[in-house]
Amino acid sequence: MTQFQALLLRNEPSFSAKVETLPLSNLKNEGDVVVRVSWSGINYKDALAVTNTGKIIRGDFPFVPGIDLAGVVESSESPDFNRGDHVLSTGWGLGENIWGGYSSLQRLKASSLLKIPAGLSARDAMIEQTAKDDILRYGKNKVTYWVEKQAGISGD
Repeated sequence: MTQFQALLLRNEPSFSAKVETLPLSNLKNEGDVVVRVSWSGINYKDALAVTNTGKIIRGDFPFVPGIDLAGVVESSESPDFNRGDHVLSTGWGLGENIWGGYSSLQRLKASSLLKIPAGLSARDAMIEQTAKDDILRYGKNKVTYWVEKQAGISGD
C-alpha cells in the first residue's frame, strides 16, 4: 500500500473538488492510528465545503472534507487500538480543521477514535452517530418524526 484516494478540495487557481490518488506521505494529520475508511456521512457542513458556499474549512488547502468516518484500523502505534479494530470518529475538527473522512485512508489521534461495539457494522455506527447528533441538535421528537416519515410509518 503506497497510495490512497481522497476527495481533494483545491482553491488554486480556482476552487475544485476532485477524487485524486495520493501518496501515503500526503496523510497530513498528526496521529498514531491509520484507519481504512469505509463510511463517512454526507451532511450540511460537508455540502457547504464541497460546493465552496460556506466557511466550514479552517485548515489549509488542499483539503479533504468529511466531518466523520468509520472504518478499520490499518496500523496503530497506540496501545488502545490494534490492526483490524472497527472504529468511528466524529468531531475533533475532522473535515474542518484537519483532513476528514472523504478518503480511503486517514491518520488520526487515538484519542479521537471510538471502538465500534461487536455486532454493530461501521455503516450502522455511522447511522446511529448521525441520529444521536441530530437528536442533540433538533430534539428527539423532530428526529423521530422525520425517521418515521421517511420509513413510511408515521401517521402524516
